[in-house]
Order: sequence, then C-alpha cells, then structure tokens
Amino acid sequence: MALEEIGTTYRAGAVLEVPRAYEAVLWVLTSLFFLRVLGQVLVAFFDVASLPPMEEWYSGLIPYPILLPMQILILIFQIKVCSDFSRRYGFFVIQRRAMGKFILWFSYIYFVSMLLRYVITMAFHPDKRWFGGTIPIFFHFVLAGFLFTLGHFHSRR
Repeated sequence: MALEEIGTTYRAGAVLEVPRAYEAVLWVLTSLFFLRVLGQVLVAFFDVASLPPMEEWYSGLIPYPILLPMQILILIFQIKVCSDFSRRYGFFVIQRRAMGKFILWFSYIYFVSMLLRYVITMAFHPDKRWFGGTIPIFFHFVLAGFLFTLGHFHSRR
C-alpha cells in the first residue's frame, strides 16, 4: 500500500505514531464535558436535588433549548476526535501544522476570554465569589484545554 506524505505524517491505512498522552488527555477532557452536560440535563429535566441548582449550571447567555443541542454537537465532535486518536487513523490524527497553529491560538484566546469572564463576574457579582455561577466558566476552560491539546498535537514536529 503506497503511503501519501501529508506534513510530517503518513496516511493510507498506516498506523500513525500518536503519543498515548494526547489520547488520554482528550478522552479525560471529553468525559469531563460529558459529565457537565449530563449534570445539567439531570437538574433541568429530572430535578436532581443532590446537584447544584440550574442557576449554577446555566449562565443564560444562550436559551437552554438551543444550548443543549450545541453541547451535544460539541460532544459528538470531541468523540470523533478522540476516536481518531484511539484508532490512530482518521482526519484528526493527520498532522496539519497550519490547522494546529490556528487551533492553538484560538485556545489561548478562548482561555483568556474565559479568565476575563471569571474576573468580571466576580468583580460585578461579589455575592458569587469565589465559586458561585462558575460551572459554565470552568467547563469553558475544559473545552479550551481540549482545543489546546488538539492544537499542540498538530503543531508539534
């Protein structure tokens, strides 16, 4: 089977050299985001009292009937990426340096914007200090970490 060189990686049925650490980190971050979505669904639809109330899970920036499908799409994307890394085959394990650099920079901007969101929220809502209403912000950090990990894989030599 002939191999086609793409960047510094090869494809055409070849098993790619993908360090297991990337796979593990991506799966952990995906699992954390899944637990966030699950927790929010349990509170929103099943009134699970042992979890924080909906106000803690949901910032209200996007209506929940729109937010939940968006979160499910994010999870589907994450699972596809993780599956490619686990199989060592697929679109997301073919290194693309330009894409990796873009994703890395986007993850930095995303992380810093969520850090600013946290600082501003705490400044304008002292009643929420330190952890009130921070579940959405924390999980944006999780998503930024996912993007950072994916971008780092593609940016490495």
